Amino acid sequence: MAAAAGTADGGNRAAITVCVILATLMQALDTTIANVALPYMQGSVSASQDEIDWVLTSYIVAAAIMTPTTGYLAGRFGLKNLFLVSVAGFTVASMLCGMAQTLTQIVLFRTLQGLFGAALVPLSQTVLLNINPREQQGSAIALWGVAVMAGPVLGPVLGGWLTANYSWRYVFYINLPVGILALLGMSAFLSETPRNRSTKLDWFGFGTLSLTLGALQIMIDRGEELDWFSSREICIEAVVAASAFYLFLVHTFTANEPFVRPSLFRDRNFSAGMVFVAIVGLTYYASLALQPPFLQDLMNYPVVTAGFVMGPRGIGTMAAMLVVGRLIGRVDTRLLLGLGLTITAWSFYAMTGWTPDISQSTIINVGVIQGIGLGFLFVPLSVVTLSTLSSELRAEGAGLYSLSRNIGSSVGISVVNALLAQNTQVNHAEIVQHVTAVNRIFDNPNITQFWNPLTAAGRAPLDAMITEQAQIIAYIDDYKLLMIATIAVLPLLVVFRQATARGGHGHAVVAD
Repeated sequence: MAAAAGTADGGNRAAITVCVILATLMQALDTTIANVALPYMQGSVSASQDEIDWVLTSYIVAAAIMTPTTGYLAGRFGLKNLFLVSVAGFTVASMLCGMAQTLTQIVLFRTLQGLFGAALVPLSQTVLLNINPREQQGSAIALWGVAVMAGPVLGPVLGGWLTANYSWRYVFYINLPVGILALLGMSAFLSETPRNRSTKLDWFGFGTLSLTLGALQIMIDRGEELDWFSSREICIEAVVAASAFYLFLVHTFTANEPFVRPSLFRDRNFSAGMVFVAIVGLTYYASLALQPPFLQDLMNYPVVTAGFVMGPRGIGTMAAMLVVGRLIGRVDTRLLLGLGLTITAWSFYAMTGWTPDISQSTIINVGVIQGIGLGFLFVPLSVVTLSTLSSELRAEGAGLYSLSRNIGSSVGISVVNALLAQNTQVNHAEIVQHVTAVNRIFDNPNITQFWNPLTAAGRAPLDAMITEQAQIIAYIDDYKLLMIATIAVLPLLVVFRQATARGGHGHAVVAD
């Protein structure tokens, strides 16, 4: 992406490394820190459950759209300039998110966060590789990887503590001091790289792909609220998404230098990996989006407790990745992927039995196990997907790989929350059919004291109880769907060719 700058920056290596890690940690925190605060944001801006999830999906979609352009922007404007603009833009957007007064403002500013934050991870990797000699690059990336994985661990805990003691707005304000420190440090110590002003971007391909993703995401987000294709808006969004995708495909196969090179998909590992990582992103981020409202709304956990309960999942992921790092090159990556899928599917199976009576220790244990499963998936999957690509295609492949993961994540969050709302209504209607005034259970005075269908005072708590039961079943249905989706990608393992040890050790870092 940029020329090596090791000589120029060698004396400032420690300072630059700290600044890069701060920028990465800031971006990594924002993938999870807002999750536990969503119910508080929802009340503050009077949003429904599916509307407040736009706070998550808008960020992910914006990052997905901009990630593949990182190489072009760094070459055209210089790595340092792009890094500074990305950090500054992300920091300002975070401040605006904290100041937002309406749902529209939060979603708009979260979109800006995603647009500016998309380049932070690939730029961080590039800077660390540039400033370190070859023999120290592995240690530098390992240290950077700890920061990446610390985000999912610290995010729920820090987000819960800030929300409980201050306000949900501080989950965004926390980025300001971190961003300012990173910005000042990189301004002072990081050297600029040569620019290539002749670099060109396929704007038509980029534009049509962006329009496809944007229209598709809006359609999925608003479909449940507007009753899907009975709404003119949903029909228009579907037509726009389909038309833009058609133009993107035609352009891709006819242009001399398209935004996405079709030759990438001739590699069966890459093609299978793109599908695989989309499902992994779908299941992981969808489960992250489901758990905070389950813990806070159904189990009445304080936000701090919810954060502490969700945090250990990241510890499981970190521990598994340390183990996997030693196994790659020695064990068939397909076996590691199979183990990761099996562990993840089991965790979702365990979650299909959850009710508000589940113990806190059980939630933590299942979360840790689910984190371990994820740790056995991410690094081996990046190795087996990218290592068989030729060197000139690998950087572009890594960008599309991240794009696929982000698309899967945003679609997954939207789908499970739409199903949660729909199934809650369906389950409520089915349960109500069995709750009638002549049901013999209401002959029990201990029950009619609280739930009496014949009085207004009794019907209100009775309806609340039925709604809660309907929600529990809807959550179970969602977890069952995630389990089935995880199992469904197991057959893809037979498609993968074995990745070489050289490819595994050289490129395991690209996926994060």
